Amino acid sequence: MILESWTVLWNEFASDTYTYGANIVFHAGDDVEYRNALMPPGTIIKQWYSRTNFQKNKIEPALPVIDGEGSYQLAASIDCPEGERWLLRLVFYDRFENEVDSISIWDPVVNFRCPLKTYSYRLQLINGGMTGFRFHSVVIREISDETDI
Repeated sequence: MILESWTVLWNEFASDTYTYGANIVFHAGDDVEYRNALMPPGTIIKQWYSRTNFQKNKIEPALPVIDGEGSYQLAASIDCPEGERWLLRLVFYDRFENEVDSISIWDPVVNFRCPLKTYSYRLQLINGGMTGFRFHSVVIREISDETDI
């Protein structure tokens, strides 16, 4: 059973976005086209945060607050050409900004739990060997049991 759901969109144009040599077109709030033929695999294309320092970075948190006691499902809606891959990575931090764990995600839907020490986390969209894609959204759902789809 799904308890709560949050939709993450690509709202900021250049904030924490790999723009070098990129052609980015915002068709709609849930349709961003990204092209960059020269970007090396492993490059972080876009990052979203659960906690930010607005005065320093001028970025609002785009991710929901989650805890280590719940189960969650991440569903990514990203279209890329056949034979090319995207990668999502969840990076969990303690209250001193030390990385405590991370999860790499290749599948469109995955269930996960975060470490109990989690104070904040980041969602990173990484080039897994692609030259272009269309980003629609990432949905994070709190679920009552990890077997829920």
